[in-house]
Amino acid sequence: MLDLLKDLWAFMKVRKKFWLAPIIVILLLLGALIVLSQGSAIAPFIYTLF
Repeated sequence: MLDLLKDLWAFMKVRKKFWLAPIIVILLLLGALIVLSQGSAIAPFIYTLF
């Protein structure tokens, strides 16, 4: 996993595509939110967002 992040950072640095960083961070946060809310009491509130 760490190698993937290093490769992504190297790609963004070489290609000057730093605008991808916020998109990747938001996708990771949304993925973590969905994974962590599985079977919890907050799940109904998360589903109303989508």
